[in-house]
Amino acid sequence: MNTVLEVGYLLTAVLFIMGVMRLRSPATARSGNLTAASGMVIAFIVTVLRYHSYSWLLIGVTIIVGAFVGTYAAKKVRMTAMPQMVALFNGMGGGAASLISIGALHSSWSHGISTPGSSISALLTILIGSISFTGSLLAFIKLQELITGRPITFGAQKLLNGILLALAVVLGIAMAISGGSHDFLVLTIYVIISAVLGVLVVLPIGGADMPVVISLLNAFTGLAAAATGFLLTNNVLIIAGALVGASGTILTQAMSRAMNRPIQNILFGAFGKVAAGGGGGTVGDADGVVQTATVEDVATILAYSRNVVVVPGYGLAVARAQQEVRQLMEKLGQRGVTVRFGIHPVAGRMPGHMNVLLAEADVPYDSLFEMDAINPQFPQTDVVLVIGANDVTNPAARNQPGSPLYGMPILNVDQAQRVIVLKRSMNPGFAGIDNPLYINPKTSMLFGDAKASLTRLLRELDEV
Repeated sequence: MNTVLEVGYLLTAVLFIMGVMRLRSPATARSGNLTAASGMVIAFIVTVLRYHSYSWLLIGVTIIVGAFVGTYAAKKVRMTAMPQMVALFNGMGGGAASLISIGALHSSWSHGISTPGSSISALLTILIGSISFTGSLLAFIKLQELITGRPITFGAQKLLNGILLALAVVLGIAMAISGGSHDFLVLTIYVIISAVLGVLVVLPIGGADMPVVISLLNAFTGLAAAATGFLLTNNVLIIAGALVGASGTILTQAMSRAMNRPIQNILFGAFGKVAAGGGGGTVGDADGVVQTATVEDVATILAYSRNVVVVPGYGLAVARAQQEVRQLMEKLGQRGVTVRFGIHPVAGRMPGHMNVLLAEADVPYDSLFEMDAINPQFPQTDVVLVIGANDVTNPAARNQPGSPLYGMPILNVDQAQRVIVLKRSMNPGFAGIDNPLYINPKTSMLFGDAKASLTRLLRELDEV
């Protein structure tokens, strides 16, 4: 029986690795997700058979409730709320790892079988898992706009964080050395400190940095899961946690490079959705003239173009206009116009947000181009259609050293022959920075809801 269980765990590990490998490409991401999910099903069955002393009724009820909640959430969640859902998933994973370690640590103390090694593993899991849990919950609350998305700071904030972290380390060392001579109150204080640290770490981080924060918290959850695997001597949990931790770390580094902002600046720089220039919206008045366009103008320009690049942003997700964008691509394609999509790594509110959004509308994968691939093609592009992408198209990142965005790699849409921007208003994006692109002589603004504007544009194309 033990051999069968070990083979099951080995198969699970293989499926996890294969699933992660297939997640590298949008074309294989769906099958990769199913592959990894199949591995999780096998892991669950093997674990139940291995620890068969638990109540089958309790296990059955838990499966039914979890499956119902997960299915309902997956079907009902909007694409704009996907980052919030990812944040909750991260938090639940970290919280689960923390609770398991609390129970295992207290049990080993009660039976006098704890060792410094097992205690350190459990305490690290509690620290990392609790930070991931409360930090992810706060990220969810910010993304859901239940509180302001701007950085929330106060005096001596970094000092307080340092004191709490040092206190957690001291308490952890003391508990590991004592082997359980402390009562449960000390462990409770340790858990509370860890949870508070999660809140304080995310509190000063604003909306512009949320994609990186989500990736970082995902890495924390993976580390917590791997540490739990060492605690329970469960190889599958170690492998799964290591995969999540490693992929989350790599993704975090990629996101920070895409924003040209070191991780320490993101965590401690308090940069995000901040007001700039009186809250934005004064670009045209202060520095130049904003040229507006009508739907008829845009339809004519697009119809007689040879190649068009669409740059999607969070505004596209808010308007839920991905289907209209695909229809626009098809209509222009029938006229012989080549349509491609330029995707910035941090467009939207989570890594890969725009890729998932466009895949939902069945936009061909080979039409999606990452920033490094599409940037050299902008000078030969007739028209760029920017839909809600603010900060990732801001030329200030290239040529204004005083701008908070300076140095961040952007989509060089201003190098195209013509730029059309679909926006509700002149308000800035998450970073709160005015965009000089909007007063560029080559740029025309089509104001209004993106879905409504695109719907009218599709009708007008039939008349051109």
